[in-house]
Amino acid sequence: MDLKSTVASIVDWPIEGVIFRDLTTLMKNPEALRESCDIFYERYKDKNIDKVVGIDARGFVFGAVLAYKLGVGFIPVRKKGKLPADTIEESYSLEYGSGTLEMHKDSLDVGDKVVIVDDLIATGGTAGATVNLVKKLGAEIVECAFLIELPDLKGRERLNGCKMFAMMEFDGE
Repeated sequence: MDLKSTVASIVDWPIEGVIFRDLTTLMKNPEALRESCDIFYERYKDKNIDKVVGIDARGFVFGAVLAYKLGVGFIPVRKKGKLPADTIEESYSLEYGSGTLEMHKDSLDVGDKVVIVDDLIATGGTAGATVNLVKKLGAEIVECAFLIELPDLKGRERLNGCKMFAMMEFDGE
């Protein structure tokens, strides 16, 4: 299946000049959803992953499925103010805004091998912030995994040297 063809491109959303890559069209397609989740599983099934870290919000969809298939725990990284226990936080900027992400202080153990999952990497703001959060807790990042990379926005440069995998790329097309 051509996964790229299942992604909608919304011009000038959420602001003028942005082409939003909408993965809800991929997610509503059962074959595309299954194939994308299977690609992640095949990539990480033999990597001795201890936890999957998913970035709010669509990273929860793919990250939780991966954690389930691997038989490991799932750790949500949320926007500030959404987690109930003691948290650590990291601020970031992205293509059209800024914010702060949090994760529970007790969510990872020193030395845990993790994969960070999100739907898309653009400028790398949320992914870079998540990398910093995971490193603060002493876990080892095996890789950052995305369905889509927008290479023109150079997000991989903000991953602090972490390895990265993306299933598909959309240039400034």
